[in-house]
Amino acid sequence: MEYYYYVLSVHIIFVVSWMAGLFYSVRLFIYHREAEDRQEPERTILQKEYEKMESKLWNIITNPAMVLTVLAGLLMIYLNPNLLNLPWLHVKLAFVVLLLIYHFICQRIMKQLKLGKCKLSSFQLRLWNEVATILLVAIVFTVVLKSAVNWIYGLIGLIIFSVVIMIAVKWYKAYRKKHNC
Repeated sequence: MEYYYYVLSVHIIFVVSWMAGLFYSVRLFIYHREAEDRQEPERTILQKEYEKMESKLWNIITNPAMVLTVLAGLLMIYLNPNLLNLPWLHVKLAFVVLLLIYHFICQRIMKQLKLGKCKLSSFQLRLWNEVATILLVAIVFTVVLKSAVNWIYGLIGLIIFSVVIMIAVKWYKAYRKKHNC
């Protein structure tokens, strides 16, 4: 237990890094996808630059931060195995599994963009970007509120939050279309 809070601190630092990497990666995917609508030579120049940025961000920050987040989390459980008896941790781990799935789908999207085979529109990628936000909110509220949260109200709140985010994305799409952004 002596080292638990040091490992917890490392865990939080790498969660922040991982989430930053995921948020920025998908933002780059959006710009990469939108570059396909540009004329040559701008299209090729932008796409090559986005591929380079995506690759560096993914390999230098996002992937290592994910690995270190997971390892620190496992080490925390190893140092304090009683955590596994707490229901909130099971809920958190379920959200973390979803975040890991999200991570690997992002990796696949990055590869598809590089090969010119991504079928997602920039609007769909904007919606996809919000999935990470929803998972982050769910994980943070689960960890902070622990057993104090009423899971039914928490689920309803998460659904409402998700709907608000989706409405905001649709509003932004309409705004961009109206203002030619």
